[in-house]
Amino acid sequence: MNWASLYTTQRTGSTRPTNNNPDIVRNSFLKDYDRIIFSSAFRRLQNKTQVFPLPGAIFVHNRLTHSLEVASVGRSLGKAVGEAIAAKYKDEGESFTEFYRHELASVIASACLAHDIGNPPFGHSGEDAIRSFFTGLEGDARKRIHDALTPNQLKDFELFEGNSNALRTLTQRFDEPESGGYRLTYTTLASLVKYPCSSIEGFNKKSGLIATKKSGFFDSELAAFEQIAEALDIPRKDGYEHVYARHPFVYLTEAADDICYRVIDLEDAHRLHIVSLDKFKELFLPFFKEGDGYNTRGYIEKKIANIKDDNQKVQYIRAVWIGLMIGKMAELFMQHEEELLNGTLEMDLLKCLPAEDHALIDAINKFSVSHIYNYRAVVEIEIAGYNVIGGLLKEFVHAILNPELTKSGKIIKLVSAQFPIWLGAENLYHDIQSLVDYIAGMTDLYAIDIYRKITGITIPEIR
Repeated sequence: MNWASLYTTQRTGSTRPTNNNPDIVRNSFLKDYDRIIFSSAFRRLQNKTQVFPLPGAIFVHNRLTHSLEVASVGRSLGKAVGEAIAAKYKDEGESFTEFYRHELASVIASACLAHDIGNPPFGHSGEDAIRSFFTGLEGDARKRIHDALTPNQLKDFELFEGNSNALRTLTQRFDEPESGGYRLTYTTLASLVKYPCSSIEGFNKKSGLIATKKSGFFDSELAAFEQIAEALDIPRKDGYEHVYARHPFVYLTEAADDICYRVIDLEDAHRLHIVSLDKFKELFLPFFKEGDGYNTRGYIEKKIANIKDDNQKVQYIRAVWIGLMIGKMAELFMQHEEELLNGTLEMDLLKCLPAEDHALIDAINKFSVSHIYNYRAVVEIEIAGYNVIGGLLKEFVHAILNPELTKSGKIIKLVSAQFPIWLGAENLYHDIQSLVDYIAGMTDLYAIDIYRKITGITIPEIR
């Protein structure tokens, strides 16, 4: 791969590449950002759990606020790296310099904005609930689904992945006449696919490839990703059918997410009185060099001492730590330039940190798992997610497998029109995808509401 071929303004649904953009105010990648932020799928993230249950008396992060913050960090990373690439390759021409100096930041911000757009309700437990339902199928339902689907299609559900669903959400036309979905640029979409491999070849950590840690596209989006890879000269990994090298920009999208959730989840935990200020300082201040100069540990501790409110102290530490990490990640990206372009960097940028910083990140990870991700309220919302999503899938999948039943016809009518149900064994993959599209797109509260109504827990009112 090379920097000059890794970007294009070509969009999904377009018939040919073009660099012509008649809009003098917004470049093609700013348009990507705008299309995402004004979409209903993005707006629904405001009522999807990030970590802690929603809503509450204390306003913690949801998927939408998290995505906005990741986009902000991603924009800074894209700007820093873009400036470095433009400065290093001064003779590549005006278009090259324009993209890296002024447009890469918008690409990374757009990819960050959409990175969680395919996640179902109830946090990561929503993904697990979908997987558990399909791996736990028994009897006639299991046989009919296994007989009708190819092995890769089956894995799309048994190993359901929010990253793959993000690409589907952004590229599928669903029941609209125009193809291409949101019609985003190939550049932005490639910067979003963290695990560029199919479901059946993914979830294989023994391969040593970062691409196969999870999966990045469903069977239905395979052709779309192949078009993106061909246009951007992204190579296929030797010995695999549908496993590709990561696009280098993905590392920036991923780094922005990694930076944000490690500090933001702890900031939320502090607001909820789960984590003390002293513990927060203990976890983050050691990243800063000793001394009294600007942005040293001594300088930061003096600033903290002058702040009265503990929440403001945590916010200040969070802000300077994010700034520090943006600088470190941008430097690491350029240090690993050769591996990135060869498609051989098999770890995320955070793991490329020096040993002392990596040990500090490990300490944050271990504390978060022990005291945040296994906190009682978090576990409760995860269990609720299993029951609600599992219950919805049970009702809807049973309906499409048994459409002749009176109840089934009524259940199917509840599915939004944009997710058409065709019925019949030959359409089973499509129909299950439509159901999963419908359920994965729900907010937490809407999923609970529908579940209560169709199971009779709540009797709907006529409005």
